[in-house]
Amino acid sequence: MTMSPAPPAAPATQPRPQPPQAPPEQNPPVDTERTGRLKTFVRGHWLKTIPGRIRAHVVLCLAALVALLIVLTVAIGNARDSVETIGHDAGPQVVATGTLYFALSDMDAQVSNILLIGREHDLGIGYDETLRVYEKRRAEADAAAVQAAQLAGRDPALRRTVQEVLDGLGRYERLVGQAMQLDKQSDHAPGQTPPQVVDAYRQATDLMKLQLLPKAYNITLDTGANVRQSYETKRSAVLTGRAWVLLTGLLALLLLIATQLYLVRTFRRVLNPALVLATLATLVLTAVGAGLLTAHAGHIKTAKQDGFDSILQLSRARAISHSAFGDESRYLLDPGRADTYEQTYLDKSLSVIYPDLGDKPVNLENYYAGLEQKAGPYKPGEGAVPFLGFFGDEARTVGKGREADALAKTLAGYRKVQQNDARMRQLAEAGNRTAAVDLRMGRTSNAIRDFDDYDAALSSLTAVHQDAFDKAIRDADGGLRGWNAVPPVGAAVIAFLIIAGVRPRLAEFR
Repeated sequence: MTMSPAPPAAPATQPRPQPPQAPPEQNPPVDTERTGRLKTFVRGHWLKTIPGRIRAHVVLCLAALVALLIVLTVAIGNARDSVETIGHDAGPQVVATGTLYFALSDMDAQVSNILLIGREHDLGIGYDETLRVYEKRRAEADAAAVQAAQLAGRDPALRRTVQEVLDGLGRYERLVGQAMQLDKQSDHAPGQTPPQVVDAYRQATDLMKLQLLPKAYNITLDTGANVRQSYETKRSAVLTGRAWVLLTGLLALLLLIATQLYLVRTFRRVLNPALVLATLATLVLTAVGAGLLTAHAGHIKTAKQDGFDSILQLSRARAISHSAFGDESRYLLDPGRADTYEQTYLDKSLSVIYPDLGDKPVNLENYYAGLEQKAGPYKPGEGAVPFLGFFGDEARTVGKGREADALAKTLAGYRKVQQNDARMRQLAEAGNRTAAVDLRMGRTSNAIRDFDDYDAALSSLTAVHQDAFDKAIRDADGGLRGWNAVPPVGAAVIAFLIIAGVRPRLAEFR
């Protein structure tokens, strides 16, 4: 049997050639020293070394010093803002706007005097002098309105009120011009003003009484309230800043003392002179800064309470007194409204001094008696104050010396004015209007001179408070002088002393 040949063997598989491989990438060298330091810092191992602990003390002391610098700078900035607001900016401007009510009310009083004297131009202070005073008051009213407009700022309601006063003042002047022109044409005797003149004047005085004066009064009240709110905010910020200065200063002192004790205990040496100086400098900076802020808060309080508030209050008393004095002329000028002007006079008098009348009706007769009974024997600065009103508030805060003397003269002058008013009304009620006019205009009395004396005494009393205000502001300004540089320079010196104190100790480990 023939065998078939075996199939040829399959050729052996040759291995495929592999592409050449790139040499393995070399890893970048690791900064083992830097990594070790970072791990040591994160894990806090550096605090286990003496140099590390010293550096930690230095960092904490410097951080506390920076905090003290920041707090002291902010507190002094608030102190500067407070004295700027009360003493140089809004405060004086508000006091100036207080003259707006006075100027407007006295303008109207001068017009009533001109119309009352008629053709006798030498009666009272004289026609020409009365007209000059009227023009002066008008200029003062314009200037005060400008001050009020500046204070209004972005307050739309206040700006609108100021503009309404300015517009109303223009209308008032036109009505007054008409009344004066009719008065010249009538050529009447004193106290015998023709009805057409009285009617023309009524339009002017109604505009003044019902619109201009209330708005002017509200302007002063609103702006004064804004200043008081700003004062409370700023003074509170100053006192809060003082507390933070004491707190951060105490923290810095504790850290400096702790650093000093650590160095003493570690190196077995006496106190570090540089750190001692740094500690003393921190103590001085903290104490002086806190003392400065305390004194500043006191100066601002004095300026606001003994100065600003009293000046504003007395300026209202003066304006109302002039307006009430004008009501006497209106009472004689317009018999048809005599009762109204009498009641208006009483209301204004009560706002100046309100004596305790007990169960008696509140009328002028009882007011005269109550004024003599309560204000007559009163001596400023001694005992309880037996009356209310603007002068009652003043009497409750009066100090000894110059202020008490000025208030005593003011009260005596006010009582004299009221005595003249009582005599004038007695003559008018008895039907002797000519004698009443002569008394009111100073022909047969010292009524005008007595009122001028009272006004001068009141102005002197206001000047006492103005002096107190100016002194408080000068003291506040003087105390802050140079304190833009003191905190940073002081902090820099203290920081230098801290570093200079620990540097030799750190050098021992190099």
